[in-house]
Amino acid sequence: MSSAPDPSSSVKAWMEAWQPQGEALAALQNEWRERHATLWQAMLARRAGDASPVVAPAEPGDKRFSHSAWAESPIFDYLRQAYRINADYLGKAVEAAPVTDGQTKGRMRFITRQLVDAMAPSNFVATNPEFIQKALETQGQSITQGIQNLIADLEKGRISMTDESAFEVGRNLAITPGAVVFENELMQLIQYAPLTDKVAKRPFVMVPPCINKYYILDLQPENSFVRYAIEQGHTVFLVSWRNAKAGQAHLTWDDYIERGVLKAFEVAKEICAVERINALGFCVGGTLISSALAVMRARGGDDVVSLTLLTTLLDFSDPGELGCFIDEASVVARENTIGKGGLLMGRELAAVFSALRANDLIWQYVVGNYLKGIRPPPFDLLYWNSDSTNLPGPFAAWYLRNMYLENNLRVPGKLTMCGVKTDLGKVDMPAFILATREDHIVPWQTSYLGRKLLGGKTTFVLGASGHIAGVINPAAKNKRSHWVNDSQTASADEWLAGAAEVKGSWWPRWAEWLKQFGDGEVAARGRLGSKAHPAGEPAPGRYVKEKAA
Repeated sequence: MSSAPDPSSSVKAWMEAWQPQGEALAALQNEWRERHATLWQAMLARRAGDASPVVAPAEPGDKRFSHSAWAESPIFDYLRQAYRINADYLGKAVEAAPVTDGQTKGRMRFITRQLVDAMAPSNFVATNPEFIQKALETQGQSITQGIQNLIADLEKGRISMTDESAFEVGRNLAITPGAVVFENELMQLIQYAPLTDKVAKRPFVMVPPCINKYYILDLQPENSFVRYAIEQGHTVFLVSWRNAKAGQAHLTWDDYIERGVLKAFEVAKEICAVERINALGFCVGGTLISSALAVMRARGGDDVVSLTLLTTLLDFSDPGELGCFIDEASVVARENTIGKGGLLMGRELAAVFSALRANDLIWQYVVGNYLKGIRPPPFDLLYWNSDSTNLPGPFAAWYLRNMYLENNLRVPGKLTMCGVKTDLGKVDMPAFILATREDHIVPWQTSYLGRKLLGGKTTFVLGASGHIAGVINPAAKNKRSHWVNDSQTASADEWLAGAAEVKGSWWPRWAEWLKQFGDGEVAARGRLGSKAHPAGEPAPGRYVKEKAA
């Protein structure tokens, strides 16, 4: 990703945009003054024991001011409501600004939200009653602990989101039994041991994102998608991408297709002695696997019977707020610095993704860790979120230009990958496409556009929650819901209008869909690997344990 937009340039553009719209700005300012005056008068009139006057209600789901101390004190209640009035004003000002360029408007929204989130009274010692209350209750120990937490995080170079000592990859994360059956400098391929007496004849190959580590799909047994797929009677292979170091700084998008995805297909077919397989891609892994299938089709191959895409972009016309970080200048800068060799560092990627949800992934922990002196509890998903990965510069620069900036993948014959011109319309096997309704990384409406690009029959399912929680939704927990609609309508909004909500996980629906492509059953493959590809080190392998610098 690019570095964050320059706040000074965005603020300057915002101010310049308002110059010819003085009347509109004046109207908003009058509204702002009136609301502040109303709030002030309400606070002056408040008597002891009176309920808090609500002039500026909190946003639904905003937990920052949920503690009773904010409402009980007239001073702190005034601070939180005044903050809300100011935030509303800035948000309305951005929306009213006469800016027609979508990216500029998006940057204005992003920068404004960063400012609003950062200036919340909950983030500061003097204006957070919870800090004061905690300090009094603990006789100052919370302050001491908060300082210790801050020092520890400064040494670590990032904010702690979970108790990292509670987890270890290979000990209580990524523990589904299996073995590495192939490796090169780019990836290890893991084959998992069966959990059923019979398995589908065709194996199932998973391609996770290379921008994160694979074990999001194999956290713990109770929320492991990998384990679930095995329990459904599939021989599962999974690509474990290497955390790129200096030795991998030359690798390209084509390398990830040829030596990653297509190589994984080849090895899985050989080990299982079959001609065709089923395949899944998650997020960037979905973009990679779709590109690989377009290459395969251009070469006349027919190796894959079905395709599953989880929260994947194929059409990048609206990538959401990530688009704020990417323009011609930023991509050229990447091409000039790391495009011929180098690394896009994991810590930079992590900072970008955290900024997209600053309240949840930054300020919540600033307040909890440093102001309240609380050590974050163990949470496997947040441990994974903190376990960042580097990307090879040539891969990243090509991806940014051809996907996010120029949106070339959707145009038949526009891209040459692995030496052949590609067309997603030739990727004509049946596809199961999952998007999630609150996804801030892959907007579900944009993910929906992928249906029009693929050449085969598509089944689209919309899950509840976000980019990760919407995917990792174990069937056994029966949480959340998903939406289904057999219509092939071109419009995402029309599809949703006609969709039915189904309680519980989407996993069983997907499992039932995939069952039809298994080509019957065979005895479970108790031996992992083959003569040509013998089983090596046990899963999860060593690549996934490598840390980003």
